[in-house]
Amino acid sequence: MSDTRTTPSVTGSVAAPSAGALPSPALTPLGLFTVLMGAALPMVDFFIVNVALPAIDHDLHAGPAMLEMVVGGYGVAYAVLLVLGGRLGDMIGRRRLFMWGTAAFGVTSVACGLAPGAWWLVAARIAQGAASALMLPQVLATIQATTSGAGRARALSFYSGTSGVSASVGQVLGGVLVAADVAGTGWRSIFLVNAPIAAVALVLAARAVPETRSAHPTRVDGLGTALLSLSLISLLVPLTEGRATGWPVWSWALLAVFPFAAVAFAVTERRLERAGRTGRPGRAGEAARTPLVPPSLLRVRSVRTGLAVVVPFSLGWGGFMFVLAVVLQEGLRLGPLGAGLVLVPMCVTFFAGSLAGPRLFSRYGRGAVTAGAVIQGIGLLGVAAAFYWGWDGRNIWGPCAAMAVQGLGQGLLLPLTLRTVLSEVPVAQAGVGGGVMVTTQQSFMALGVATLGSLFLTLSDTQGMRDALAVTLGVQVLAVAASALLTLRMPRVND
Repeated sequence: MSDTRTTPSVTGSVAAPSAGALPSPALTPLGLFTVLMGAALPMVDFFIVNVALPAIDHDLHAGPAMLEMVVGGYGVAYAVLLVLGGRLGDMIGRRRLFMWGTAAFGVTSVACGLAPGAWWLVAARIAQGAASALMLPQVLATIQATTSGAGRARALSFYSGTSGVSASVGQVLGGVLVAADVAGTGWRSIFLVNAPIAAVALVLAARAVPETRSAHPTRVDGLGTALLSLSLISLLVPLTEGRATGWPVWSWALLAVFPFAAVAFAVTERRLERAGRTGRPGRAGEAARTPLVPPSLLRVRSVRTGLAVVVPFSLGWGGFMFVLAVVLQEGLRLGPLGAGLVLVPMCVTFFAGSLAGPRLFSRYGRGAVTAGAVIQGIGLLGVAAAFYWGWDGRNIWGPCAAMAVQGLGQGLLLPLTLRTVLSEVPVAQAGVGGGVMVTTQQSFMALGVATLGSLFLTLSDTQGMRDALAVTLGVQVLAVAASALLTLRMPRVND
């Protein structure tokens, strides 16, 4: 199959692809289905363990710190390597890296499912997160490189809908599989089920996904990769593990490293891009080296304003899904199946909102995104009220109805925001653009689990679960309000 080779801008700055340019080869419906399957797997696995944590604890005698690492280890490895995965796809071929990542995801999923102990499971989850980071950036990059116009808008809407629904589906599927206890595998089936799905995705990718790459690949920015990794690890690891381990000295030492690593990363990327603009050559026979995250990419209005909305949304969403799993199982004493099924209304309305979003955006522009944030906030307030005043009666119908409203708002907000982020990213930088966006999303989802999850668990020990949930959801309401205000800075319309 022929390759689509795209050319980056001469200066390295971000510019939109030329109007009317039709990428070739085009992504077929089967190809789109295949890459969306690949997009769903990492997102499902980010959340699928939430409802299985009590069973994992019982079987492996993991304890709170290990359980935090089962969740956080995957998220940290995933977030740290996403941008690198996007850059590698631009260099060596997006379909090729998608297939490598999918194969590795299947193998590491089996390793998780066969884990004989807690440390084995943690190591396998970290490897699974790394495999996801190879696979997921290629999805957005392939869509950007092989679609245009209305087809691209539709494909991005399906991607965003898949991304959002996968979070809820992950916990629903996890509950169903744990409760079904397939062949006596219990919680292990939530990982083992990935193997046949990954195998199908591999076969379909070989047949239906076109190969694309940059015509002028650049060398990997090793220093930038190391500094970004250090920045994310020094922030996410102590916040994920600090509470469960009693905030030891190492956690505070790592947090102290974060601001220095982040500043060093920003300075390094700025200098490297400036050197590229002045035409400083690399060594003979070597490809040019460009920043892992070009600062010029972040100066594009659609990228800058879209990511600003993604940050508070992802922070609240990651924390909400983790806290909800704990509340439903430990507070309301629902089994894993019941805890999963509670999320079905949210799944349905999220998907409905993601499908309606493009039509509403074409008519109302940015107002559709703001409306989504407002609807999400109304639903979240309803969830808080229903849990708070219906706690003693253990009535789950009120929260279910409110979560349906919340899901509708999220289905409008998230897909349109992700589409906005990518709207002005050139095809040549599709991999790094998608990697930056998904890294932002995943990093702050992991941060939400760490911060809002820690807040909830700490308060529940002293104030009780109902009051702790009310405070935690109140913090998330503030994050939703920030998202709504930040949508007003986004471009009014999108082509």
